[in-house]
Amino acid sequence: MLTDPQSITINGTAISLPRTSVGDMTATYQSADGATSLRIAHTVSNRERSLIRLDQSKIGTDPFQSTLSRTYAESVYLVIDRPLNGAGFTDTETQQAGAGFLAFCSVAGFLDKVIGFQS
Repeated sequence: MLTDPQSITINGTAISLPRTSVGDMTATYQSADGATSLRIAHTVSNRERSLIRLDQSKIGTDPFQSTLSRTYAESVYLVIDRPLNGAGFTDTETQQAGAGFLAFCSVAGFLDKVIGFQS
């Protein structure tokens, strides 16, 4: 079980995310204003899957009717999908692959290219 609360820093601002629900291999953490949430979930079927998902929402102007406001939402998530019981891969190897993947994503300009559909 992760500590409660979790914290994430977005654009230099730390956001506290107290645990709001816990279930069988799932936990959700949410900001006081409900605009930011973090979900950690694990499922086991033919494979083991772990999900880390960040959801954000905000109210903004409707681009087609500037006198109206609407709620916008986005999600960023990472899924680790591996054979049952780590068959073929140790926990250390999976952790190393995950760390390498996150480092790759943090290279300057990489996410800008992905978000902008540039190759």
